[in-house]
Amino acid sequence: MTEKDGRGSSPGLWASDDVAAWRDALRRYEGTIVAQQVNRLPELDRWYREELPGLIAARAPAYVTLDELVRATEWKMKRGVWRQRNLILVRSNAPEEVEWISRGALERAPDPTAPIVALSKLAGVGPATASAIAAAAAPDVYPFFDDLVANQVPGLGSVDFSVRYYARYAAALRERASQLGPGWTPVMVERALWAFAGGKAGAGTKAEGPRGGE
Repeated sequence: MTEKDGRGSSPGLWASDDVAAWRDALRRYEGTIVAQQVNRLPELDRWYREELPGLIAARAPAYVTLDELVRATEWKMKRGVWRQRNLILVRSNAPEEVEWISRGALERAPDPTAPIVALSKLAGVGPATASAIAAAAAPDVYPFFDDLVANQVPGLGSVDFSVRYYARYAAALRERASQLGPGWTPVMVERALWAFAGGKAGAGTKAEGPRGGE
């Protein structure tokens, strides 16, 4: 099967077994980031993809700092929906608590949900923000939790920013990565689907008011 357009319309990229189509969508990721025309998003996205994983991997045991958590939260919001109250809450966490909780959380990989649950104990952090950290630390297990991506996966139903929904979402993306073959990770699947949808600009997403941690 093949996709119809770049916004995820039926039958969509998810239904395609053409690995070349998936690779093409993944190659468009950086350009799609730029096309969002969001201040500092390209810079934050490069940092998130190219620097944060190495910073985490260089630590034994692995953990993130408060500054890294704040920057990952900014990346997540600029790529999705900005919620200033959540960012204020994230910044309110004590540095030592962030390091301690994230260390314990990342030690529990590859459990499907334990790192997400543990990271969500931090102020302003919900399953989506927690998944951003988990995905940077273990991209072969945890995809970033994005509603534009979830909406392209059949059978998940309405997006619910809960640990239970994330578990189903992540399992589906892990399975798809396995089907696409060696070298594919759930993180790569997520980015290909996000780029295929055109990001929030392509989907017509608008900024919303403050919510609880996502």
